Amino acid sequence: MKNIHLYIFGIGNVGSTLIDQVLQSHTFFRQQHGIDLSIVGLANSKRVLLDLEGISKNWKDDFDNLSEAREADSFYKVSSLCDATKIAVDATASKEVAQCYPELLENNFNIVTANKIANSLSQDFYDLIRVLLIKKNLCFEYETNVGAGLPIVQSIHDLYSSGEQLFAVNGVFSGSLSYIFNRFSEEQIPFSEIVIDALKGGYTEPDPREDLSGNDVARKLLVLAREAGLKLEFDDIEIQNLVIPSLRTASLYQFLEEVKQLDPVLQEKKESLKEGEVLRHLGELDVLHKKLKVSLKAVKKERPAGQLKGSDGFFEIYSESYAANPLVIKGAGAGKAVTARGLLADIIKVSKASQEVLVFR
Repeated sequence: MKNIHLYIFGIGNVGSTLIDQVLQSHTFFRQQHGIDLSIVGLANSKRVLLDLEGISKNWKDDFDNLSEAREADSFYKVSSLCDATKIAVDATASKEVAQCYPELLENNFNIVTANKIANSLSQDFYDLIRVLLIKKNLCFEYETNVGAGLPIVQSIHDLYSSGEQLFAVNGVFSGSLSYIFNRFSEEQIPFSEIVIDALKGGYTEPDPREDLSGNDVARKLLVLAREAGLKLEFDDIEIQNLVIPSLRTASLYQFLEEVKQLDPVLQEKKESLKEGEVLRHLGELDVLHKKLKVSLKAVKKERPAGQLKGSDGFFEIYSESYAANPLVIKGAGAGKAVTARGLLADIIKVSKASQEVLVFR
């Protein structure tokens, strides 16, 4: 039986769902995979809960009552006391946590992350992580960086690794914005109300501006571009920002209080649609010309992107083998349950590979 210790950053929508999924499936992992998966560390931005015996189903009460002030080395102090395989799981959208990845690797933590910031920081930082993975013989999995639980990153990685010439990747990259514009195109309610509903439903990032600004989709594009072998920076991406200038630097509280200011601009775009058109938020990666673009566009309803429902993501991959008819991947592209399940799938992948063979992308 292989002992795996999880140290989870982030106990919000995705993190708390992941914790419950791990606890519910503990017996299954032991019987099916020979893995004893225990969560021994939980952290939010200020507090940390540590238990080498593994947290219980009462973890929320324990975190409230037994957690301690978080220090920079809180996890490292405990991880050095046992010989289990260690996996740091990043269920945040924090730049601070992402910048700690090299330090985590130096302390012999494998990493599983839904946080796409590390893979979309500078090319130098991106390359440093890969150097450390080789040096330390550790694993790094991030399928949930793009498309929640959909196999987008792996598909691009496998095509490129096999020598396939990739041409383009286009589609609706954000399940959050898919949910928002699918509803906005069909329902006669203000744009701002749908944004608030999406936030409450766990579809958007904690700050919806991360989605509405186009930055979240841009990071996903950059993740895929680098999987396809391109060396590009975030500033190389053309991004249409849907947040009006006066709200871009406001506090989150102020933005949510004044989000109605977005309604006139978006309503005008909706009213300018021709018959049979809907609004869709699209990401476009032109691999051959090294161009990345994020924008809101009018799309014919009969087109694949125009037929999306709910929070579905939609991706078209064009390559040598898929030149005339693209490889299409479609499904739930947002939501705490599918994202958490995607993280858990990556955790099992690392658990089974750890200390046996080097696995990283």
